[in-house]
Amino acid sequence: MKRAVFFLAFAASAQEAPTFRSGVTLVRVDAQVVGRNGRTIDNLTADDFAVFDEGKQQTIVHFGRESEPLDLLLLLDVSGSMSRSLQLLAAAARGALKQLYPSDRVSVMLFARRAEVREDFTSDFTGVAEWMRDAVLDKSLGAGTAINQAIVTAAAHIGKQPVRGRRAILIVTDNQSLNYQVTDEDALRALYGADAVLNAIVIGPFGHPAPPVHPRGPNPDFTPSDVLKLAQQTGGEALAGGKIGETFFQMVERIRARYNIQYVAPAPDAAGFRRISVELKAQKGLTVRARAGYYATR
Repeated sequence: MKRAVFFLAFAASAQEAPTFRSGVTLVRVDAQVVGRNGRTIDNLTADDFAVFDEGKQQTIVHFGRESEPLDLLLLLDVSGSMSRSLQLLAAAARGALKQLYPSDRVSVMLFARRAEVREDFTSDFTGVAEWMRDAVLDKSLGAGTAINQAIVTAAAHIGKQPVRGRRAILIVTDNQSLNYQVTDEDALRALYGADAVLNAIVIGPFGHPAPPVHPRGPNPDFTPSDVLKLAQQTGGEALAGGKIGETFFQMVERIRARYNIQYVAPAPDAAGFRRISVELKAQKGLTVRARAGYYATR
């Protein structure tokens, strides 16, 4: 299996935003449905869903379930505090990735201060699992952790791939980072632009970070990372690391059991963010996770 190493610039991709034009472009919504017990529901049909764009119901023109091909990018935090957890994750990779279908592809990106693609998209899941055992010990990506920058870079890479089905990014991190001049909005724009859902496995304390305390008042150039928030806004989910091998297996399984819903982008009244809502018509006691919206241009 060939190894590819790429360096992807953060700044350029942070400026990218999706462009939807009425009658031409489809809005792609990757949705997950879970029951009260947290288990995924994977046997629904298009008739079970109602999709709203700025409060107006849209006609579903494409509906797919778990059989659709998936591009999954593993975004692994290799900063110093993550070493032991990533070794356990790598040991469980073979079993977790076995759940993927032959038409699926996996890519691996490592990050600390900067991010690099270390394994480009491939369907050789066994090869990826074997390679991860050594790769997670990589210490060449600088001191510190730049989470939002890494997410923007990952979105840029997955967004360059041919459109073949669903796209997901799974970040494994301790969620401990101060972002410098790369805001949550930058990260969300990049994820929305790539039609990618962010999912997260969080090692250590699980929850939204407290705002940083600055002696001279807030500094807008520095913002705390919050992968839980970004996952929620893109329709993904975050799980506590716990027994990380089991969590990794569970997360891959849950990413696979999602729906691909598409509708024609309506003509916007003005450029800007348009809100999406996905609902179930009849089923009670179920929760739908889907992206919060997208950015439209006139």
